[in-house]
Amino acid sequence: MTDLTSHPWFFCGIGGSGMLPLALILKGQGAQVAGSDRSRDQGRTPEKFAWLESLGFTLFPQDGSGITSADQVLVASAAVEDTVPEMVRARELGCARMSRAELLSRLFNAAPARIAIGGTSGKSTVTGMAGWIMVQAGRDPTIMNGAVMKNFVADDAPFASARVGEGGVFVSEVDESDGSIALYNPTVAVLGNVSLDHKSLEELRELFGNFLSRADVAAINLDDAETAALAARAQALVTFAIASPAAMIGVAPGSVTEGPTSLTATVLDRRDGTAHDLVLKVPGRHNLFNALAAIAACNAAGVPVATAVAALGSFSGLARRFDIVGTSARGVTVIDDFGHNPDKVAATLATLKAHPGRVIAFFQPHGYGPLRQMGHELAQTFARLLGPDDLTILCDPVYFGGTVDRSEGSERIVRLIREGGGQAEHIPAREDCAARMAELARPGDRIVVMGARDDTLTVFAKDLLARLD
Repeated sequence: MTDLTSHPWFFCGIGGSGMLPLALILKGQGAQVAGSDRSRDQGRTPEKFAWLESLGFTLFPQDGSGITSADQVLVASAAVEDTVPEMVRARELGCARMSRAELLSRLFNAAPARIAIGGTSGKSTVTGMAGWIMVQAGRDPTIMNGAVMKNFVADDAPFASARVGEGGVFVSEVDESDGSIALYNPTVAVLGNVSLDHKSLEELRELFGNFLSRADVAAINLDDAETAALAARAQALVTFAIASPAAMIGVAPGSVTEGPTSLTATVLDRRDGTAHDLVLKVPGRHNLFNALAAIAACNAAGVPVATAVAALGSFSGLARRFDIVGTSARGVTVIDDFGHNPDKVAATLATLKAHPGRVIAFFQPHGYGPLRQMGHELAQTFARLLGPDDLTILCDPVYFGGTVDRSEGSERIVRLIREGGGQAEHIPAREDCAARMAELARPGDRIVVMGARDDTLTVFAKDLLARLD
């Protein structure tokens, strides 16, 4: 890794969910890292930036003042406009520029054992689970995740979305939305599901098929028709499924028991006829799929199924993935969740509706563009999965500046939910939504706070719980 640590780095947007873990891994390998972030300049999540400074990162305002030498390599996501002062200054000085995905793939491809987690949904959870299994198996992995892994959170690591290990194993989620999945050369490729999100199905089949073909072993979900159809592209396979009897790693029929905050099942290894009792501290059938994916991935990398199943018993989940903030004195439970596209929202609502009690779903759209793109499917999801007593409340989309078209927002989604037979309200200001939910809430209700790309939603959920008390 000498080539990556031999020169200074500058991260534009260092606090972002994809950038922060990369900065941590680079610094952990001995590189000199500085950065800037618009959120820091706007005074949002100051505790995160104070923590980064305590680790030795040098932080600058996003005004170009941090770019001082042609030796620096600027890391910026594809979304960063060329007019941002850092980009302008880096061009003037002739600094090299790298995208987030290019840097991650360089770090990843240099590791001796490489587990890449792909698929449309569940990547962060599977990455967290596989990383935890590898730690428990004594493999001391490096883990790159887009979400905070609760198992690794400590006083000195409150934002543990990465772990730097010495064991030569690198576990990472890889993204198909920007096509960058093509940059990774995994020893184990994991594919959980393939569904429409950012690209056409034809493009996805091509990207994911090539991804599987580049790996020594692929772990794939036989219950997902699109994924199963790509099995022929793999060099070697470890298959998993809940329903398919053809899967190597499966589930004993009738063994699944879902609780409001947990799940148990009997995992079968059909290759040797053994059965293993799985106990998860995270709820929902989607998390059983995530667990099977992680077990299959680690098994493909040499970890016995029994070891992997046992390790998951102490997996405590990810921040903002069906994250139970608490239950108020009057019996109202508040849940913080990353649900932001139709698939993820559906998984969360289905988990909630598997148990009695009214659901109040608060949704903050993560931008005007995504709302236009998938607003119709999103509205159908809320209308279909929530009942006549449940309620969806939307505030206005989060807006961090820029030139985006803001003519059509949350009111359209509320109209579509109502047209679909659901109950919904649009309350523009988020604070007013909190007041409305506190006024409506009654014992036994579950309030779920949903949205992406805004760390302050967790603070909002905690404040809401305090208000309910």
